Amino acid sequence: MTTPAISFEFFPPQNLEASFRLWDTVQVLAPLSPRFVSVTYGAGGTTRDLTRDAVATLHKNSGLNVAAHLTCVDATRAETLAIADSFAAAGVTEIVALRGDPPKGTAGFTPHPDGFAHSVELIEALADTGKFKIRVGAYPEAHPEAPTATADVEYLKRKIDAGATEALTQFFFEAETFFRFRDACAKAGITAPIIPGILPIENWKGARNFAKRCGTSVPAWVDDAFEKAARDGREDLLATALCTELCSELLDGGVDSLHFYTLNRPELTRDVCHALGVTPRAQLENVA
Repeated sequence: MTTPAISFEFFPPQNLEASFRLWDTVQVLAPLSPRFVSVTYGAGGTTRDLTRDAVATLHKNSGLNVAAHLTCVDATRAETLAIADSFAAAGVTEIVALRGDPPKGTAGFTPHPDGFAHSVELIEALADTGKFKIRVGAYPEAHPEAPTATADVEYLKRKIDAGATEALTQFFFEAETFFRFRDACAKAGITAPIIPGILPIENWKGARNFAKRCGTSVPAWVDDAFEKAARDGREDLLATALCTELCSELLDGGVDSLHFYTLNRPELTRDVCHALGVTPRAQLENVA
């Protein structure tokens, strides 16, 4: 099994305690030498300023390659591109460009009258600046708003054609889900790298609810496994084993990079990476 390249997603802190948790997460995972780390935007753009501050701080102080999430939600084109310019001014030249989730309590995404109508327009505008490497989201299973089963592949093709160079997928529970999607993308002429998104399950109830919101199907055997593990108090052991097995199957199927959704809780992600042979940099330096 080939040792994978890895990357991590963090979310911006909203209070002092969360700031310490983010920094602790960075300290735990930075020695694994990720290709990049990304910082999310909250639903409806609610963490716009927090994201900008967290991105700038991580870029300045962590030594990591930091990518900023940027969405189309609740902002004009000028405002959105001004935020992108602020990232560039801070030295951050990688962006994960997304349409974004609508604000909580709303029926669905409604473009700002003077804003980007969808992610393709955002990607085109970012690409026109010539300042950024652009990554985008991808959906191995149908996005909840997708009109057809093939719409996600077609839309990903449009995003790549607009200027994106890499895609990060929504999480999934079975490797075959990713392989089917990868094959469909190849058939559609998509040649950009598609990186599987991995969610180490810290809390099964929370992960299950998250899956429901984003259209990720939950296999019955996963439900059963966590139900039995809860009775035995072995949820953490099961989560580590299942995540490691999923990643191993992906690597055996030709995947060479993995993107972990850490939820700012690094221990399980670290343990899975260790099991995959991703060795901390400090440990390598000691050996040398």
